Amino acid sequence: MNANVIEKINSTNQKYLKNLLGKQIPARLEEQLNHMDWSYLDMLDQREVKRGQFAPLGAMELPEIASKKEDFKATGLDAIKNCKVGAILLAGGQGTRLGFDKAKGMYNIGVNKELYIFEQLIRNLQKVTDEAGAYVPLYVMTSDKNDADTRAFFAEHNYFGYNPDFVKFFVQEMVPAVDFDGNVLIEAEDSLAMSPNGNGGWFSSLLKAGLGEDLKAKGVEWLNVFAVDNVLQQIADPVFVGATIQSGCVSGAKVVRKCDPYERVGALCLEDGKPSIIEYYELTPEMAEATNEAGSLLYGFGVILNYLFSVEKLIEIAEKQLPLHIVEKKVPYIDENGVFVKPETPNAYKFETLILDMVYMMDNCLSFEVEREKEFAPVKNATGVDSVESARELLQKNGIEI
Repeated sequence: MNANVIEKINSTNQKYLKNLLGKQIPARLEEQLNHMDWSYLDMLDQREVKRGQFAPLGAMELPEIASKKEDFKATGLDAIKNCKVGAILLAGGQGTRLGFDKAKGMYNIGVNKELYIFEQLIRNLQKVTDEAGAYVPLYVMTSDKNDADTRAFFAEHNYFGYNPDFVKFFVQEMVPAVDFDGNVLIEAEDSLAMSPNGNGGWFSSLLKAGLGEDLKAKGVEWLNVFAVDNVLQQIADPVFVGATIQSGCVSGAKVVRKCDPYERVGALCLEDGKPSIIEYYELTPEMAEATNEAGSLLYGFGVILNYLFSVEKLIEIAEKQLPLHIVEKKVPYIDENGVFVKPETPNAYKFETLILDMVYMMDNCLSFEVEREKEFAPVKNATGVDSVESARELLQKNGIEI
């Protein structure tokens, strides 16, 4: 461990590492320590991110969208044909809650045949590329834990019929977890306890991987960001793209009407006059139940993690630091005696950036309503609400053989 790193570790951390490993630090661990962003530790005393004044935002609703659909679609298809639209698949998560120890996108959602989540998402995208007669550049964000598996899985299945020249992979940046005393935790003798830097870190990770040059070379002006765990996700939707472009906004967000005031989804809103997302647990009962004259919930449009961002604006905000959210989590670690500990209660802080802060930094955002049963089938649990079971039912409702 070089002298500069030692200077950056406080005395407690030094003792912690030396007791655990002695004087010889494994090469991988030393590399992590040398490249660690120590500024994260300076923010431990700023655990509460202050929010501003919230107000309802509303949305471009289904009837208006239907009345302008063909015009929006023509604008969107033109952008896609000219390679101005790229797609970002956030696929760093594991299928742990599904009882699956691989990348969630590798999970077989089929019943009578194999149908992987990755496969279904590619099919959704291919509907657009077939109509446009042009491929949409697809950038797949993986994690340290599933990058090799994900790349191999796509290759093994011949990219599910998609042109591999238009698929690029990049690894999400990782940040260390620290215990409640500020000590860097170690999960193996040669590795810190690392975790992804949150869903707001996708663009910085893409740039770090050198893919900013690929965007520039292809002429991509818009990026459609979507999550892996919604199998009905409609990607590079030309109606959504066209509506956002025509609105003059630098971003757009697909939203669905909430099932009830307390549904566990973030609601698109205004915060200090700028577009933002208020989490379900931040809503007071008065806000959650408030309605307009028509009886609709004022905070009634929930986000489904399907956003469209201007690349020019993304590059502009990339020079700024997104707020860091510090959350308490259960983080396995090796103790000073070399024993692997799997805690049953939160024992550490993780540092995350959130996509909601990117929305806030966009200045404006088109809130775009979509039909819930056609575009929102989250796969977060094995059974029950937002589960494999419910997603399969919705796939079948949409005429997809499983």
